[in-house]
Amino acid sequence: MKKIVLSIAAISLSLAVLAQAKKPTIMVVPSDVYCISNGYSQQFVASGVEQTLPDYKKMMQSDRNMRLAITKLAAIMADRGFPLKDLEQELKNLEQEAAEAAALQGKEGGEIVESPIDKLKRTAKADIILDLDFNIQKRGPQNYVTFNLRGLDAYTAKQVAGAAGTGQPSTSAAPELLLEEAVISYIDEFNGRLQTFFDDMFKNGREIKLQLKRFNSASFDFEDEFDYEGDVKGFGDIVDEWLDKNCVQGRFNRVDGSGNMLKYEQVRIPMFKESSSGRQVAIDARVFANDLRSVLRKPPFSVDCKVYQRGLGEAWIVVGEK
Repeated sequence: MKKIVLSIAAISLSLAVLAQAKKPTIMVVPSDVYCISNGYSQQFVASGVEQTLPDYKKMMQSDRNMRLAITKLAAIMADRGFPLKDLEQELKNLEQEAAEAAALQGKEGGEIVESPIDKLKRTAKADIILDLDFNIQKRGPQNYVTFNLRGLDAYTAKQVAGAAGTGQPSTSAAPELLLEEAVISYIDEFNGRLQTFFDDMFKNGREIKLQLKRFNSASFDFEDEFDYEGDVKGFGDIVDEWLDKNCVQGRFNRVDGSGNMLKYEQVRIPMFKESSSGRQVAIDARVFANDLRSVLRKPPFSVDCKVYQRGLGEAWIVVGEK
């Protein structure tokens, strides 16, 4: 019996160590400032407002220094056990997806509207974006690098780690080597903050945003009451109860609500769930919203719903039509 107990304890310890060893999936991306100031930009119109956004493809095809810098930073991170997504390959995947999406329209002729960075984040499904900006400066005959590196949660765009500094001057070192020398003294502390953030996600859930909206054709509004699980409750209260049961430690925050809209932030969802085949699959905002949509399609609501995904970290459930 004692041996069995010891074996179970050893297995539990191994699983705990394995869980702690999980690393965030990371993608290195040049900062908006770097791309736009160096002429790698494109115009994008959203809701009638024109925005200037980075053109990553143009940058990767034109800027040898940044391309080498991304490769060097990726190698530094890989040496420390952090898996990485390759920006160049993800851009190719995005082009293929764009060709397929070009033919996709709604029943009334509407087209999908999504910014290039949202598309990139959604396609790559990286947990953390490493936002890199650097400049090669001159001091007499010597070159040196100043850099700014930010770790951004791809789901919320919140900064979870940061490092900035200046490297040692050199007359002969290549730009990527200058960057490596500048970054190396900061990287372990930087990675420690990334790992702390990722550990928090496993413990307390991934943070997303969730909104419920309604078409004017919906048969009820969000202030109506329903006979639900043996009690009469308001629709908003029923959604709150579902979130309380399905969020990690019941953590969410309803920031606004009316008869036509419910808005939630700081919604903490599990990192994984068990699929029908018994496999552990990753959860994002869309998957979580679809689980709630399944509830709303059943009695007493029995309503059609559309799930609209905004990047990885936000989803809308629009009630009343598919």
